[in-house]
Amino acid sequence: MQVSVETTSGLERRMTVGIPADRIENEVKKRLQQTAQRARVDGFRPGKVPMSVIRKRFGASAHQEVIGEVIQSSFYEAIMQEKLNPAGAPSVEPKSMEEGKDFEYIATFEVYPEVALADFGSISVERLESEVTDADLDTMLETLRKQNTRFEAVERAAQNDDQLTIDFVGKVDGEAFQGGTANGSNIVLGSGRMIPGFEEGLVGAKAGDNLTLNVTFPEDYQNLDLAGKAAEFDVTVQAVAEPALPALDEEFFAQFGVTEGGIEGFRAEVRKNMERELKQAIKTKVKAQVMDGLLEINTVDVPKALVANEIDRLREQAVQQFGGANIQASQLPAELFEEQAKRRVSLGLVVAEVVKQNDIKPDNDRVRAMIEELAAAYQEPEQVINWYYQNEQQLGEIQSVVLEEQVVDTVLQKAQVTDKKVAYEEAVKPAQPAQVEAGEAEENSADE
Repeated sequence: MQVSVETTSGLERRMTVGIPADRIENEVKKRLQQTAQRARVDGFRPGKVPMSVIRKRFGASAHQEVIGEVIQSSFYEAIMQEKLNPAGAPSVEPKSMEEGKDFEYIATFEVYPEVALADFGSISVERLESEVTDADLDTMLETLRKQNTRFEAVERAAQNDDQLTIDFVGKVDGEAFQGGTANGSNIVLGSGRMIPGFEEGLVGAKAGDNLTLNVTFPEDYQNLDLAGKAAEFDVTVQAVAEPALPALDEEFFAQFGVTEGGIEGFRAEVRKNMERELKQAIKTKVKAQVMDGLLEINTVDVPKALVANEIDRLREQAVQQFGGANIQASQLPAELFEEQAKRRVSLGLVVAEVVKQNDIKPDNDRVRAMIEELAAAYQEPEQVINWYYQNEQQLGEIQSVVLEEQVVDTVLQKAQVTDKKVAYEEAVKPAQPAQVEAGEAEENSADE
């Protein structure tokens, strides 16, 4: 077998493979001999069909099958011989397929880049230090109460923070528009859910009132047909209700699974959850800085095939976030995901090289500890632990997370790390603005 390789551009390789005719012919003969033993041909007994007849009838198809198999086997032989590491499937172009002659094909593919890691010492990381204070705990308890606010009907004029139950019909240029009508819709005044002027126009309204609100859709409104246009909403107020915070009592505690210990037991449980959240938030921010630092100091050529595969994965994730409703992954433009895909591929290549050069393997004790921490949230922790160890895919995901943590630890040993004390609220605040869930649909076109 003859092999030659040329670099066409960057990571792309063009490999020409020549296969001797006798290798093809020997395989074809074996295939035809096997066919002759079971072929049924009119005028001949099974197993007694002359080879000339077998070759005439089945020779072309046998040759095609052998060519396909030889391409596959010889390709892997060739890349092993040339010490190439393909990134993605090759594009194969046969040059000569004439029976009885040497066979030659060209395989074009990309290879994985060589990653030369820069010194981790140039990476700067700010590691936050924080704790959950009694004041933080009190704030969280109030937040939990507000999240479980109940609304109680009142007979008075509506004010901010009240919940109104309304019917409305919206019109633009005197015509009702799609999504501009609702019955029994609940809105909280001052929440900012509706377009500017809508909630403000309902302050002072009472149950049974009929009002007409004149508002203007924002210029950047998501529905371009309505953006910047004046609208009129006829509104009927069905009910006005004021917020009532739940008491910190046994009934409230039970909603969070705390059935013993009273207020002190509840505070202890909430504090434990806050401390767990704090620990994870700090770890996440450190990891993000390390990964950003690795990308900043290491420039990597990314194989187009890997980027394309990652784009496909991101498309599928987007479809799942949309709930899969009326959209196919292939309909989403690749350009939407290209930069994110390139970043993921680059980071994956750099992290893989860190793992390789430092001979990092998942620490079994850390894997076990992570599984136990996850299992602790369930009623039967041991069953959950056993499930992870019996499920190869799930165990592999945990091992991958642990491996990334070990990569972070490796980098931190050489990086420039400064510790900074901050309040709990700052420590748990997302590093980037929270993204609106893709699957979160608006109830109607009057929503902002």
